[in-house]
Amino acid sequence: MAGRETETDRGDVGLVYMFNLIVGTGALTMPKAFATAGWLVSLILLVFLGFMSFVTTTFVIEAMAAANAQLRWKRMENHKEEEDDDSSTASDSDVLIRDNYERAEKRPILSVQRRGSPNLFEITDRVEMGQMASMFFSKVGVNLFYFCIIVYLYGDLAIYAAAVPFSLMQVTCQRGFLSHTTGNDSCGVEADTKYNDTDRCWGPLRRVDAYHIYLAIFTLLLGPFTFFDVQKTKYLQILTSLMRWIAFAVMIVLALVRIGHGQGEGHPPLADFSGVRNLFGVCVYSFMCQHSLPSLVTPVSSKRHLTRLVFLDYVLILAFYGLLSFTAIFCFRGDSLMDMYTLNFARCDVVGLAAVRFFLGLFPVFTISTNFPIIAVTLRNNWKTLFHREGGTYPWVVDRVVFPTITLVPPVLVAFCTHDLESLVGITGAYAGTGIQYVIPAFLVYHCRRDTQLAFGCGVSNKHRSPFRHTFWVGFVLLWAFSCFIFVTANIVLSETQL
Repeated sequence: MAGRETETDRGDVGLVYMFNLIVGTGALTMPKAFATAGWLVSLILLVFLGFMSFVTTTFVIEAMAAANAQLRWKRMENHKEEEDDDSSTASDSDVLIRDNYERAEKRPILSVQRRGSPNLFEITDRVEMGQMASMFFSKVGVNLFYFCIIVYLYGDLAIYAAAVPFSLMQVTCQRGFLSHTTGNDSCGVEADTKYNDTDRCWGPLRRVDAYHIYLAIFTLLLGPFTFFDVQKTKYLQILTSLMRWIAFAVMIVLALVRIGHGQGEGHPPLADFSGVRNLFGVCVYSFMCQHSLPSLVTPVSSKRHLTRLVFLDYVLILAFYGLLSFTAIFCFRGDSLMDMYTLNFARCDVVGLAAVRFFLGLFPVFTISTNFPIIAVTLRNNWKTLFHREGGTYPWVVDRVVFPTITLVPPVLVAFCTHDLESLVGITGAYAGTGIQYVIPAFLVYHCRRDTQLAFGCGVSNKHRSPFRHTFWVGFVLLWAFSCFIFVTANIVLSETQL
């Protein structure tokens, strides 16, 4: 009885981590995207993209199980060969087993399972997406996989590098931030105030100058971590998650209180298709978890109802996104919603307590700063893997200077040129996010099913096979990804032409 409870607890913890992974920075840019595209269009697109993300999540889980089966069967074969080498003669049945594996016969699998061995498709080894790509893709496919991952991580770092200085600029450039005066005219951002980057911040310094100063400080403080190996500690993860949920809960409660007191300023449109492009990218980015599934799913002890629990996770995430976004768009006017939603609560007429204003205003600074070095090291390691040659090593300068430099410099340059977080999130999600969330899982599951059938035969069933097992779903996901790519590109071109 105790063992079963432990397994259930571990499964719940794994799903909590998945919830925390998905609900991140993208959620803070979602309210403005909702207000721009209209509440009905936003709701429909959010639900549909959540469903599509769930489909591809089940694809990745199926591919993980298939990869585990291949690794487990190879280990069994290697162990059998070692036993045969120790014996003086090999029996005909032993030879037949090896031949059957090479010829993709199914009988040895079934006979092994009848002897009580663990299910071949049990997910026990953590097989990362890069390893799965190496197992199921050609060399060209592997290179395209790493290219997509690298572009996505660059977008992630650019968003982080812009969000922290932007939040600091918004908070510290408010009138009265450095003074001891009180009153609504001396603190916070007034409801009708519109600031430009050229407006004054402190003395002769403009707001954009303050942003660049903060960006330089951010780069100098966190950039050096790119040149070393860092680990995300358990306590840091717990602290970050706790701060995130306190911030989200406070924002939702404050928005509901204002709406309940009749102070809601928002009158969002039903639909505005001009804002769908950014909304699409933000939603895709906000549902991103496929690249981290091996680390989340593998430690879960009891996986019997894994698909149902993942589905429940997505339902809860959808409900949370809907609650956060709808309270935001009815609480604040659409043109007053900030790219980073927490900054809307830096106004004195919204939050009277200064400590709460500064906590929410500076919340992205704390949480994003802890993630930036980890993402940077991940990107650096992906660069190394992409150019790695079997048996070769990199010179010290290339390993310790070149790779960290090409990791750090591009996102900082992007952040220097723009702090438009909604566009950064939208473009990252619409392009690299589409590849990671749709294209890669679809090709992974297609090739893993083909390889599984060739290696084990038609009679062996993957216990973690996706509910969307028909080939139609693979084609539908790829068609949807291609359509989204064309739509977003056309929308960008048309928008630039009009400008």
